[in-house]
Amino acid sequence: MIGSYVAVGDSFTEGVGDPGPDGAFVGWADRFAVLLADRRPEGDFQYTNLAVRGRLLDQIVEEQLPRAVELAPDLVSFCAGGNDILRPGTDPDDVAERFERAVAALAAVAGTVMVTTGFDTRWVPVLKHLRGKIATYNGHVRAIADRYGCPVLDLWSLRSVQDRRAWDADRLHLSPEGHTRVALRAGQVLGLQVPADPEQPWPPLPPRGTLEIRRDDVHWAREYLVPWIGRRLRGESSGDHVIAKGALSPDDIKSRIASVA
Repeated sequence: MIGSYVAVGDSFTEGVGDPGPDGAFVGWADRFAVLLADRRPEGDFQYTNLAVRGRLLDQIVEEQLPRAVELAPDLVSFCAGGNDILRPGTDPDDVAERFERAVAALAAVAGTVMVTTGFDTRWVPVLKHLRGKIATYNGHVRAIADRYGCPVLDLWSLRSVQDRRAWDADRLHLSPEGHTRVALRAGQVLGLQVPADPEQPWPPLPPRGTLEIRRDDVHWAREYLVPWIGRRLRGESSGDHVIAKGALSPDDIKSRIASVA
């Protein structure tokens, strides 16, 4: 029975793409925390989300790890390195070495450290060329998990998130339904009975014509890709001036989810 959970990571764990009624993000980790809290007596569960969008691995280690180590929870979810892998010229072997040092520090104080792999990007036009690099990093993550006895939230094999409805309009972050499916898979990884199957098939969609697909691609490039490239060129991050959510009440998370359901 997990009585305390700390989420460490970047935009994926912060929950970008899954806005609550106030505009602040919910995300898979918050939804997963609710699944864990429901198995404890009321009020007997502590949850802290330290994740901040745009953070690179070294920033996560510097800013979030000390707090996670201090809290020494029953469970830590650690998702980091994805933003590093997306950057040109980064070496997945080097990123993995630094990732392992962080896992070792967390494993020394936490009851369980759950790590995550990267998504399969074969269907994402500007990211599919990184598929081999992501797969290499995933291999390192799984090997590290074996060495430290970490459960693995394997996002690469989660087929349901390969549907475009699992993704936000920016095509880089999950939609609310995508985050929900990841939370359900996280519950399965820890052996929980979850309320729904994360691989439940999506309803069929009407076929899309070539012109519609091209129009959507042009809109996406103008609204999301160009600003993303601009931030990289200016050395800016989407997480500049963003503060981690910190300690959250599972009851508050439930009410926020219900209000936008």
